[in-house]
Amino acid sequence: MELIVVANGKTGGWEARWGERLMRAAMGPAGPASAKREGDGTSPSGRFPFRYLMYRPDRLRPVPTGLAQRPLSPADGWCDDPADVLYNRPVRLPYPARHERLWRDDEVYDLIVVLGHNDDPVIPGAGSAVFLHVARPDFSPTSGCIVLSREDLLAVLASAGPGDHLSVLPG
Repeated sequence: MELIVVANGKTGGWEARWGERLMRAAMGPAGPASAKREGDGTSPSGRFPFRYLMYRPDRLRPVPTGLAQRPLSPADGWCDDPADVLYNRPVRLPYPARHERLWRDDEVYDLIVVLGHNDDPVIPGAGSAVFLHVARPDFSPTSGCIVLSREDLLAVLASAGPGDHLSVLPG
């Protein structure tokens, strides 16, 4: 299946469709871009496969889904330093290069779908840590990820499997 994210002309925000389910979504404050760059505030436009799911085992049980999944730990991070050999790859913390902690105090990374963005091959500076994850309660913009409510993300995951993908259409 395909999770399609498009601009909502009525609200000025973003919406996503998974089959017949229509959902509120959010992304980077600068909207979608065909040429994403690290730190530019955009979300990449295009088609990105669902790679696998990571989840917080202290807050959730394994999620019913056809995607491969693994529990997060406090030592999980993601390298966002374009000069590092592990740029746009998972890392174990502590890690010497710039990185993002995946074990967060808030709930936005309780569910993380790793997307096939800038990963085959990795191009330094073309964007890192672009995930599908849980939105903040106010659906505020992300640094470039695509977000849904926890309920909607769980509904997507319930019928997601290998070969499914996310498509972000230009605004």
